[in-house]
Amino acid sequence: MNGELQSIWVYLAASPLLTLTLTLVAYQGGIWLYDKSGNNPLVNPVLIAVLAIVGLLTITDTDYQTYFDGAQFIHFLLGPATVALAIPLYRQIRRVRESLLAIIVTVIAGSLTAAASSVGIAWLLGASRQTLLTIAPKSATTPVAMGIAEQLGGLPTLTAVVVILTGITGAMTASGLLRLARVRDARATGLAIGIAAHGIGTARAFQISGLVGAFSGLAMGLNALATAILVPLLFRLLS
Repeated sequence: MNGELQSIWVYLAASPLLTLTLTLVAYQGGIWLYDKSGNNPLVNPVLIAVLAIVGLLTITDTDYQTYFDGAQFIHFLLGPATVALAIPLYRQIRRVRESLLAIIVTVIAGSLTAAASSVGIAWLLGASRQTLLTIAPKSATTPVAMGIAEQLGGLPTLTAVVVILTGITGAMTASGLLRLARVRDARATGLAIGIAAHGIGTARAFQISGLVGAFSGLAMGLNALATAILVPLLFRLLS
């Protein structure tokens, strides 16, 4: 019986639509659980979908490349989805102009803090230089972070994993931590989430409000730029 099931899976796995469908079903399941939890940020749909897909690939002994070949259409849509963040940002353009100086200062301070804290903690724990270079850009979006890590001599593949874990953790904890810190301003909340947790955090920010999401999307983009400039510069100065 197990052999028959394995044969069926091998046959179905040859279809690109299978992994695409499984990905959508896993995420929809995460959304369902998130709604059932009363929109508890700890029940993060992305985390649930990732765990479900990883578990399925492990059980069926399916390699990642086979999975990605079918699900790459979703990967392609990341580009248009990121560009689409300009729409809610445009709707808040007046508030952006009013807060321009605060935004610039926040992004620079946040970018430096994100890199310095991760590198500092890893260094205290005895991490190698290559590991430090790998995790330094963890709060930038995945493509930018991987490019920075590769340029510095880190491990881009490991950087991608760290970036995703950072985003999921930020999406799960950021709103609660900001409430504990008595941060009430929607603009400040959005900037903090966007800098610390990039795209996954921004998705969570839009669940809070459109204003929080718009500022989170802005912070995500500006932080990617700041990280690409500041992190290599800091490592050159410290070398």
